[in-house]
Amino acid sequence: MTSMKINVHNYTQNKDTKIKKVLKNCFDPIEEKKEMQIILVTEEEIRRLNDFFRKIDKITDVLSFPDEEDDESLGDIFICLKRAEEQAISNGHSFEREISFLAVHGYLHLIGYDHQSVEEEKDMIKMQKEILGKANLERTKK
Repeated sequence: MTSMKINVHNYTQNKDTKIKKVLKNCFDPIEEKKEMQIILVTEEEIRRLNDFFRKIDKITDVLSFPDEEDDESLGDIFICLKRAEEQAISNGHSFEREISFLAVHGYLHLIGYDHQSVEEEKDMIKMQKEILGKANLERTKK
């Protein structure tokens, strides 16, 4: 098996080229035949998507949409870049760590993880820590 292929699409004014490198590095250790899309969007777009698909008219940080029709794709992850920047500051860690955390969180939803119960949340947190640890993006304490 080979490393998972991710395609990063940036639809924001932030044209920081290291974002793609950071995200690819984060998922490099994961062996997966399918690919996924990571789409970086504005606050307006994430709010529109959240309202349209979840009927929640507010800005969020990440949304995941599994692809049940394409055998080659896990699905799409939409990340609000501005929210990631704000959360990195408020959580006292790097932007690279925050953007990777959001992408991993979205990825885990695509492969069936959830956090509706305490047990599910524990499992999801464990997997997030494991993946981010392999990419040297552990959470630092404030």
